Amino acid sequence: MKKYITFGEIMLRLKPPNWERFFQSPLLEATFGGGEANVAVGLARFGLNTAYVSVIPDNAIGDACIRELKRQDIDTSLILRKGNRLGIYFLEAGANQRPSVVIYDRSHSAIAEARPGDIDWDKVFDGASWFHISGITPAISLSASELSLEAVKKAKEKGITISCDLNFRKNLWQYGKSAPEVMGELVKYVDIALGNEEDCQKSLGVKVDINVESGNLQAEKYKELTERVLELYPNIKKIAITLRESHSADYNGWAAVLNNRKEFYISGKYEIHDIVDRVGGGDTFAAGLIYGFDHLNSDQEALEFAAAASCLKHSIPGDLPLLSLKEVESLMGGVSSGRVQR
Repeated sequence: MKKYITFGEIMLRLKPPNWERFFQSPLLEATFGGGEANVAVGLARFGLNTAYVSVIPDNAIGDACIRELKRQDIDTSLILRKGNRLGIYFLEAGANQRPSVVIYDRSHSAIAEARPGDIDWDKVFDGASWFHISGITPAISLSASELSLEAVKKAKEKGITISCDLNFRKNLWQYGKSAPEVMGELVKYVDIALGNEEDCQKSLGVKVDINVESGNLQAEKYKELTERVLELYPNIKKIAITLRESHSADYNGWAAVLNNRKEFYISGKYEIHDIVDRVGGGDTFAAGLIYGFDHLNSDQEALEFAAAASCLKHSIPGDLPLLSLKEVESLMGGVSSGRVQR
């Protein structure tokens, strides 16, 4: 059975109930989440043999975090228990024209202080067929960026397929290097790239005239963007980009495109009203794409599966994509009325 590895930071997520403002009431809901951990959960829920690699402190908070990962059938045996704190992020859910707000409290977290040599990559990649990373971990700290580069180099040496979500987080790049400077080197080892238009432009410095704030996204522009990335990085075999039309915090249009150097594919489009939680939507897309590439018959099917999975994530509170294969396949097949299943 193939083995899938994801690597990154998982955090404690603290969120006011429903759509309350920060500390409008003295309550914060505590859950766990983080880009690559969300991908791991998606892969495991789709039935794949998945292991998550991270650095998590050896304390009660870390123990609770690992219990949650185990509850999702993820192999946690490769996690390094080290450091003093788990990173935290605060989320205030937006509504209508008020956007959601994220505040990070992850400086000096366990993984931010991890360094090359801390993780035994030979052990991690023993029997692995796929490795997933994102642009978030290299943004956390200089040492985390060096550890990330060490990881992709070792995975490439072993012939493992490497996917990277280009995730750009402007508030994290604070240690003196720019995103294109770091990500431009890391992406040289990547086989499958994905992200949104902002990730491509701000993580890699690839410029195309797309207004990400307009709420009206044209697929033709994305063909040009994907072609520029593929021209700049000949090692990338395929690149997928999500297209989010943000009409309001509650209502988004959602679709995706894929360029495999031979064909340019466009997924079906979903109109997502009454969004419950959009955090983790891109991670669910990544999990769906990885599953689709390895288990479906064509790149078009893989793209449709990923778009459907990420659409469904918008209906689930929390970071984690608590989905099943059957649910995603049902939406792909056109069952979208939301009627009670009896």
